[in-house]
Amino acid sequence: ESRAANASNKELSIQWYIPSLAKPSNDTEAKVLLLYAYNTKPVKISNIKIFSSMSMFSGYLWIPLARIISLQEELSKLKQQVENLMQSSKSLSSVSETPSFAEQSETLKIIPSTKDKMNIAKVHLDEKTEEMAKRCLSEVRALLSVVPAPSLPLTEVPFDVTLQSIADLECMFDPASGCVITEESLFRWITSLL
Repeated sequence: ESRAANASNKELSIQWYIPSLAKPSNDTEAKVLLLYAYNTKPVKISNIKIFSSMSMFSGYLWIPLARIISLQEELSKLKQQVENLMQSSKSLSSVSETPSFAEQSETLKIIPSTKDKMNIAKVHLDEKTEEMAKRCLSEVRALLSVVPAPSLPLTEVPFDVTLQSIADLECMFDPASGCVITEESLFRWITSLL
């Protein structure tokens, strides 16, 4: 029972393993191991010895460490750009609606829920940010492809861009941590690559 696992919704769990510095002589670049597991239906595991499910998948990929670090830096820049876009759109809307003092005090009371809503609100990207997102996501697709093959850059962003989805991607490609992705459109896209 202590090893029971529950997933009430679709979840993708990512963990990184960085092997020791000793590497085989035939391998010229440092690689890290991406471990993943996901479920496509709710799952409750109470006994790992007798559990089997057709809705759970797992696997691993060896990925060059230098490419992971580079991608993580680009995703961090993309996240900052998305935050700037959200801030500027928020500023524009607040300029057009200047609240009274009473309304301002009411707004202060609901900041936490407003912040949560902002994290999952779809962000309308400007041309520069959209191109940055396409480059990052093309690299994500290349890294997660089981069969390494040169692929054309993405022509459109394959999921709804929210601050949460970009933050999840940034966390996913941080080899110092792991993450769990539950956001529906990002989940679908990542699992389609795996």
